[in-house]
This record gives sequence, C-alpha cells and structure tokens, in this order.
Amino acid sequence: MNFVAGIKYIQVYNKIKKMIIEGDLNANEKLPAIRVLSKILSVNISTIVKAYELLEKENYIIKKIGSGSFVSGVLFNGYDSSGKNLNSEKIFRLDTGNPSSDIFPIDDFKKAINIALDSDGDSVFEYDETNGVMELKEVMVEYLKENLISTSVDNLMIISGAQQGLDIVSKTLIDYSDAVFVEEPTYPGVLNVLKNRNAKIIRIPLLDDGIDIGILKMKIEKIKPRLLYVMPNFQNPTGISYSEKKKKKLIEMAEEMDFYILEDDFISDFKFGSQNNRTMKSYDVYDRVIYIKSFSKILMPGLRVGILCLPNELMNRASFSKQSSDLSTSTLIQRSLHRYIKHCDWKGHRELVEKIYTDRFFCVKKYINEKLSPYFNIRKTEGGINFFLELRRGYYSREFVPFMLERGVALKSGAMFYDNEIDDRYFRINIAREQVDRLYQAIDIIANSMNEFYSEDGTIKEDIIKEDTFRQV
Repeated sequence: MNFVAGIKYIQVYNKIKKMIIEGDLNANEKLPAIRVLSKILSVNISTIVKAYELLEKENYIIKKIGSGSFVSGVLFNGYDSSGKNLNSEKIFRLDTGNPSSDIFPIDDFKKAINIALDSDGDSVFEYDETNGVMELKEVMVEYLKENLISTSVDNLMIISGAQQGLDIVSKTLIDYSDAVFVEEPTYPGVLNVLKNRNAKIIRIPLLDDGIDIGILKMKIEKIKPRLLYVMPNFQNPTGISYSEKKKKKLIEMAEEMDFYILEDDFISDFKFGSQNNRTMKSYDVYDRVIYIKSFSKILMPGLRVGILCLPNELMNRASFSKQSSDLSTSTLIQRSLHRYIKHCDWKGHRELVEKIYTDRFFCVKKYINEKLSPYFNIRKTEGGINFFLELRRGYYSREFVPFMLERGVALKSGAMFYDNEIDDRYFRINIAREQVDRLYQAIDIIANSMNEFYSEDGTIKEDIIKEDTFRQV
C-alpha cells in the first residue's frame, strides 16, 4: 500500500472495512494483534490503534479486553458482516428488537399527520421549542399520571428517541472519570455513550430480582457514583424485573448517598407475568430518578420520539445539551403524535400491543423451556421481549451465533451487553419481530442443531489470520 498520498490510518481503516463488507473477513473472526499488524505493514503502532478505534466506533469490529479485536456481527444495510442477507424471509430474526410492522398503527397515524397539517399549516416544518411542543408535553404529563408518575411540563423534555435521552443525560451530568454504575449485563447503547464521555464504568451484577444491593453497597464504599443506570422492568437483555422492595431501596440509597438514578423504560406499560411493573420513577419521593421513556416498542421505532423527565436542577443544563444535539425533535412528528393521542385510539392500540406481546411471551417462554432447557441455562424472566441463555462451559457465542446463522436463525451475541471480557457463553433471543409460528420454527432449528454444535471441540478456536491476507492492505 502506498502511504505517500493520504492519511495512513484512514487507508488501513478503509481496506479492513472493505475486507469485512466483502466477506474476506467473517463475523467474529479475530484480527491480528496491533503490534503484529504494525510489523506486517511496516507502520507505527499508533496507526493501527487509530484504524482499529475508527473501525470499532463504526461497529465493524469489537474489542474484548484480554482477547483482542474481532469482526462484529452487526448489520450493514440489512446484511451481516459476512454478507448474509438478514432481511430474507428464510432468516428467522431473533436478533433484533424492532417490532413487526403489522402492529404499527399506520392508518391512524396518517390521519393524525393530515390533521396536524390541516390545523397547524406551515408551522409543522419549523423548529419548535427545544424542550418540546407544549401540547404534546401536556398529554404526556397525563399519560405519565396514568402510570403513577407525577410531574409537570416544566420537568419534561420531548427527545428524539431513548438513545438521545441517554446522550443528553450523560452530557448534563458526566465529566471525565466520573463514576457511573451500570447493571451487568446491560444495554450496549448506554455503554457507548458513557465511554464517549470517558466515564469510569462500574459493573454491578444482576440477581433474579434486580441489581445486587450487597455488591452495590460495597462498591459505593470505595467510590461514590455520579449516576446509576438501570432498566428495572423487563431488562434488556435478561428480561428480569426488579422487586418493589429493591426499587424503593435504590431510591433511598440515592438520597442518602447523593447520586442520581437513570431509569430506562421501554415496555413497563405492560404487566406480562410480573408482580410489579411500576416504574422506579413512580416511587421517587426525593426527585432522584431521571426517567427516559421510549415508544419504539409501542408505536413505531422510526418515529424516534420519547420522553425525558428530569429534576428541576438539571433542566437548564439538559436543554443546552439537547440544543447541541439537534435543536429540537421534529415538529411534524411531535404535532402528529399529539393529534394521534388526542383523536385516535391510543388506548386501544396499547391494549392491542399488550395482548400481542403478552400472548407471544408466554407461548415462547413455554416452548423455550420445553425445547432448549436441556442445552442451555435460561435466565428466569416474567415478561418482556427478551430471553437470555447460556451455553455450556467451554462453548462460546462468538462461534455459536454464526453457527446458527448458517442454519437460518439470527441471534444476538451476549458479549455486546458486557463492558468487560467474559467467557462469552451468552446469547439473547428477542421475540419482538417474528410471529409465534416462526418463533417455534426457529427454536426447533436451535434445538435440533445443538447435538452437532456440542459434539465439536469446546475449546476456543483461535482464528489465525494469514499474514498474506493483511499484506494486501
């Protein structure tokens, strides 16, 4: 490769990226160590470091502490990193949390858009207030009240999806090296946001009734957190829910030890089989809980709209953080959503979605326990859209996930839900997208494939990348 023209690390990045997309490097394949590749290419170590960092930032590779860098299994325009088309009907999509489009209230939302256009005219295409359209905030206050959350429009912000909410909170609260406690395993989106803020991430394991309070107390004795991130109802990826006692205890601890709790809520509207699906925010008498509500699983993920509820003292800084992100959430979307809630069957739609998800959950839970319990440890869950499973010792999801994809079942590796290097024996099944009959078929395929998979050598098979492959760079 001629490095005279252009930046070296960009050229290395572009070549490896091309090799991944074109299938020369497969999903979960290990890349050469940084020092090894720098010698192969006769470039400085810093050049490879920068190239790998850029590849990781754009999700082409993942880094595992103590093991190295691996090609990611994420999607590229509907394909996995090995080039397999995951949008094909032949692929059972148990990897994605995007709901099936047949539950979207498309016709009603079309009416809502037309009402907004007729009523508000050209103003729907202008920027509105940073914190959100007032009429929508007012109906959201009423919606939260139904869920036992008492707040006002002054403490509410309309955001462009839950991921933006995480970004706003981190910019508002987190400075370099601030300690943030997170569940383990946890939602990877929050890990990425915290890493971008150079936060010190402290992992707290999950028990069947929520975060391990004993370990949390031990960690707090050593380092005071600025923030605790939790998903207390039907957690992603495990599906567990916190007990009422634990929800209240965490709020008491936050007040006593002076830290905030960030509650990420994507599906607590529905009870499933849980004894308590109340949000942690609904118990918050000290105003210690920052609450993010996503509508991606209830309405349509493409709307990119959610709620951020904040204590008074954080609102000004949060507004500034929101402005630096996108000025304001789409006015057309906000005003259309307001009209939809006011003029269409918002309550009926939620009841329909709850029935679909609940029926699907209990059918699949029973089938998974019947078919897969001989092969996996299955995390106990009482609701939601996720099941978290563990392979036998000596077997690894970075081999199992592509193994199942070859057989037509797309799964999500558990490694992405951890901030540290683990044995990587976990994977997630998500039931949001596929119908029950297809979920049954996919589970049958998994069960029927396990004797073949477990008959292979259970040790990690290190992928040896030939030097000649990378000399092409």
